Amino acid sequence: MKLMRTALMVILAFFVATTGIHAENNPKKESKPQTEKAPKADTTVKIPNSVLNIAKENTYPNSTQDQPYLQPSEWSQELIETSNVRIENPNLIRILNESTVNKAPTIGLRATIYLGEWPLNYASTETSPNWEYQKVNTNYFDNRGGKSNYQIHYVQEAQKVVKGGLTAKVPHADDVEKMMLIKAMDKSKLPLAFQTIVGAGTKKDQVYNISPKRLGYLYAYAPAINEKGKVTYGEVFLVMKGTKRSIVVKNVTSQGVGAWIPVQDHVHFGFMASESPR
Repeated sequence: MKLMRTALMVILAFFVATTGIHAENNPKKESKPQTEKAPKADTTVKIPNSVLNIAKENTYPNSTQDQPYLQPSEWSQELIETSNVRIENPNLIRILNESTVNKAPTIGLRATIYLGEWPLNYASTETSPNWEYQKVNTNYFDNRGGKSNYQIHYVQEAQKVVKGGLTAKVPHADDVEKMMLIKAMDKSKLPLAFQTIVGAGTKKDQVYNISPKRLGYLYAYAPAINEKGKVTYGEVFLVMKGTKRSIVVKNVTSQGVGAWIPVQDHVHFGFMASESPR
């Protein structure tokens, strides 16, 4: 796949650089009257009190996962706006950005360049948290022989790697994951990544009391976001006619898709005391 994309970039750069575009020949679009948009609903995920941020205490420094959104160049944006299907794929935008353009006019040119089949955009329908996505630790103390409360707190006993991913196989999975991550981070306002690590020895000061004649269990879970929606695929063509350039998408299809995306450096705690072992 990487080899194919590299070849496409070379072909695209060659054709575009040798043909050129006249900005003056592009008619200005008529401005459309502004209409008021309804305010967006607040989709920010509310974090319960049982979920604590361990970024400072985590003995494994997870790298900050920025949204992998790539800003289109001016020329890429002009091309994207000509497309009959919305284009949001960062990798496709990168290929367009890395293409070069000169200003020499070419009259009479007609060419259609096939850029391949791509996942073009992702529409989110549901972004919901699972605060107990994966158990990462259990702290335990037997206070059945004690005469007073015993205080227990969280200590990560072993390093745990928590991975997410797509719930089913889809074409161009890497591209789809990037687009889903962008939407999930934007909607939830949480630090998300398809992999996060809780380091051994990570601690929290919060205290949980175990009464006499009871056993205490402090469970730690890595939370995750369950992201669901629809991805749109299409065959992308760069069409050149004289000094005009446009993108045409053919054979458009849509497919439902889901993914689990862990929340970085957050842990959900569940405490339980019982008279008998669990």
